[in-house]
Amino acid sequence: MADKKKTNVFAKLFKYLRECIGELKKITWPTVSQTTKNFGVVLLVILIAGVLIFALDQGLYALLGLVMRVSPN
Repeated sequence: MADKKKTNVFAKLFKYLRECIGELKKITWPTVSQTTKNFGVVLLVILIAGVLIFALDQGLYALLGLVMRVSPN
């Protein structure tokens, strides 16, 4: 029988945390100007999508009004 050396739970935990910290140090964080630019792009896309959805909603509502007005009783 092969004797397996049992490692301490705390030793595994500390090793895991050390590796996590090492990986966090490798991250390249965006600059303030990049973040501001990306935020502006997101707001612009949301605004454009909102306007398109509003226009589609108004158009379909107007079409429904025409259909309801013309339908025979």
